[in-house]
Order: sequence, then C-alpha cells, then structure tokens
Amino acid sequence: MARDVYIRALSAFLPGAPVDNQNIEAVLGMACGRPSRAKKIVLRSNGIKTRHYAIDPQTRRPTYDNAALTCEAIRGLERFGLRLDAIDLLACGTTMPDQTMPNHALMVHGALKNPSCEVVSAAGICLSGIMAMKYAWLAIAAGDKGCAVATGSENASAIMRGEFFQQENEAGANQLSNSPELQFDTDFLRWMLSDGAGAAWLAASPNQNGPSLKIDWIEQRSYAHQMPPCMYAGGEIVGDSLKGWREYSPQDWAAKNIFSVKQDVKLLNEHIVPVTVETPLAELLAAKRFAPGEIDYFLPHYSSEFFRERLRRGMEAVGCDIASEKWFTNLTTKGNTGSASIYIILEELFNGGRLAPGEKLLCYIPESGRFSSAFMLMTVV
Repeated sequence: MARDVYIRALSAFLPGAPVDNQNIEAVLGMACGRPSRAKKIVLRSNGIKTRHYAIDPQTRRPTYDNAALTCEAIRGLERFGLRLDAIDLLACGTTMPDQTMPNHALMVHGALKNPSCEVVSAAGICLSGIMAMKYAWLAIAAGDKGCAVATGSENASAIMRGEFFQQENEAGANQLSNSPELQFDTDFLRWMLSDGAGAAWLAASPNQNGPSLKIDWIEQRSYAHQMPPCMYAGGEIVGDSLKGWREYSPQDWAAKNIFSVKQDVKLLNEHIVPVTVETPLAELLAAKRFAPGEIDYFLPHYSSEFFRERLRRGMEAVGCDIASEKWFTNLTTKGNTGSASIYIILEELFNGGRLAPGEKLLCYIPESGRFSSAFMLMTVV
C-alpha cells in the first residue's frame, strides 16, 4: 500500500533586491543601445510590478548561476529542521540549466556537497519543477525513499541581458501596440521572465509542530500530439517542424539567435486556456478527482495578469467555478520564475500563517513549450 507523503517545509530564494518597472532595463541592459519599444506595452499587460535578477545592478555581472540559486533555496530548508546529510533523494527541475551536460541536479548536488544520494533532473519548462516534485512524491509513497528534496529554479537573466538581443523592428512594435498578445520575437520574453528558486522537503510523516501539506495527487497531461511547439530555444521553426541547433553552423547560432528563448504568442493566446485549462480540468472533474466547492485555495501559475480573467472564464466553462477570493498568486511581486513559480507561490502561502487543518489547495501549472498542464491537490494537516 502506498504511503502518505507530506511537504514538511518550503523555502524560496530570490536574488538581489526587487527590481521595479522603472529600473528593469537598467539592470538587463538595452538591446543595441536603444530603449525597448515593447517594454511598456508588455509590462502593462503582464501586471508584474517587481521581480528579481541574479545580476549586480552596478556591474551587470551575474551574481549566481542556476545551480547556486537552487542550493540557496535548499539551504533555506535547514531552518525548518532539514539535515542535508539526511537527504536520500534530490530531484531538481529547471528550464535552462547552466550547461547541456552534466544534468542540472548533478551540478546542484556537487555544489551543495551533501552526502551521496539518488539524484534526478527533470527537463522541461514550467512543468519541470512540478515533475521533480512528482518523482519525489512517488519515491516516498512507494517506500523507496524516506527524505526527499524537490526543487524548481530559473536563471533567465543569464540570456536576457541586452547584449544577447537584436533591436526589435518598427513593424513589430506597432503590431504589438495594437494587440498585446501578438508575437514579438524574443523581446517580448525579456519583460516576462525573472530569476528565483524554490525547494520543498518531502517525507512520509508530517511535522509534529506546525502545518504540513499532504499530497493527494499530481496529474500531468501533454497535448504535444496535437499542438506544435510554442515556446522554444536552441532551434528554429522551419515549416511545420522545430529544427534543432545541431543542424546549424556555429556562425548561424549567432546570426539566427538560435539559443534565444522565443515564443509564438499568437499561438499561446489562442490555445493556452482551451488546451491547458478546459481540457484537463474537464477530465479531472469527470473522474471525480476533486469537487470545486471543497477547494479553499487555488494557486495558479500564469505568466501574465493578461490571462487571469480568461483562466477564470475557462474554468467556469467546464464547471470549475472557484471564487476569486480563494485565488492566491504572487506574480505581481515575485515575477514569472517558470519552473520555480509554483514553489515560490506555495512558500509564501505556507509560511504566511494563513493555513488551517483540513483546507484543500489546488495548484495549476501550465507549460506552453508544446502545451502541457499539471494540477496538484493537497490537504493541510
């Protein structure tokens, strides 16, 4: 019989002081020495007021790499009683590791210097963090491991600095002015992504003093069989396929911005809610995995306030009406940290003294890479 699994503690690490909208371009730098024409439009649409970057604002040099951010979040769990030498599973997710090989989790283990343990890295974009947590949950539920740490982390600023980008063209800027959801190459994403890391301590027993979160289930669904790539890096869309970086010369890597993160925002706008909200929610409700009325907190990871109302309408369309006062997100103050976002949202709620025994939390994590979605249900104990 599977064991119950509990999140005993959550930690978040956000590098540097919060960066507001007035200073964001001073930290990231201007593309080709010119102010971005897209920045104000994107920031007005996404609703983010402050975010964090692993960049020194004076020197504009990196202050942390991805592995170091992750280690800081894990060490934050020590104040809640975690012993690093007790970890027997380390599962780490990220969108952009510091290198292609070795994997991200191995680099974290090497930097953390905790004793030998099982180490696994989850690849992906926003879902990589929650899939790392699912691996840890299943390992403990099966009785294979007793103490696990799962993480999500992003160091997007490493490739979002101005020197990595070509200046946007005027036609693109005018197009964006008329419709914020339209694609605007890579400049769009410069004002959407930020840095941070989160970590969760999972075990087969709850805290003796203070709350824990019992993981009831984690469900993930991919719709890549019917959807094309939408957010990508290390390749170029050619016709109906994504052509990978190894098919290009080193000269093309720079000339074509092959390693820049790109997103087809028109495709995102048309499909993110029907595919990652309505379809999986309808399946979960039909299977009676939860009842909307029993949810006390809904924790959505969405990239922009632009999508909040559309998310709400999509949920209502399939019979999942969760009152707005039950929604909890910190996008406007912590930014969009990709795979780390759900950890950072959970950490603020969990450590904020709001939770009461028996309350139910439903988390929603979409990924636009090729349209995937995850939901997680937890109970406060």
